[in-house]
Amino acid sequence: NLLGGEQSGHIAGVGFDLYVRLVGEAVAEFKGEAPPDQVLDVKVDLPVDANLPHDYVPGERLRLELYRKLAAVASTADLAAVREEIADRYGPTPEPVRNLVAVAAFRLHARRHGISEVTLQGSAVRFAAVDLPESKVMRLQRLYPRSVYKTTMRTISAPRPALRDTALLDWAQGLLDGVLGEPATL
Repeated sequence: NLLGGEQSGHIAGVGFDLYVRLVGEAVAEFKGEAPPDQVLDVKVDLPVDANLPHDYVPGERLRLELYRKLAAVASTADLAAVREEIADRYGPTPEPVRNLVAVAAFRLHARRHGISEVTLQGSAVRFAAVDLPESKVMRLQRLYPRSVYKTTMRTISAPRPALRDTALLDWAQGLLDGVLGEPATL
């Protein structure tokens, strides 16, 4: 009785999607099957005014559902569908919502490059989980002077430009494409 009344407390405690995933993983483990491939989670912590304003999306539950949908996009088609849904349900999107969609698009792009983290650290932007051969390290230093690649940490630290919001996301995407080349498609 996975979804019946006896289990409702567990579902309420962890959320339906997570509960279904956990049950699926437990069943696969019991059957001796390999768990499904996990999608690389990409952490983006940059100064971008990206949110769903209270006056645009009324209700905490609705905002949380949209945040969840944007965090779960796995392809550009998924992102386009969520973007359409937002515009259809709530009307023309204000700048913070457009920025939020841009962050989701950037996360997809970074995932295609195999990047797991893009964060601001002091006066530098840090890109984590990057494997660069020597030729690409040279390209990084030529295109982005004063940038540093740490082989043991697999990170790129590039001086932060004086940009914010989508301009900063565009710069970060340009760095990834310029140094790593075209990303794999999802």
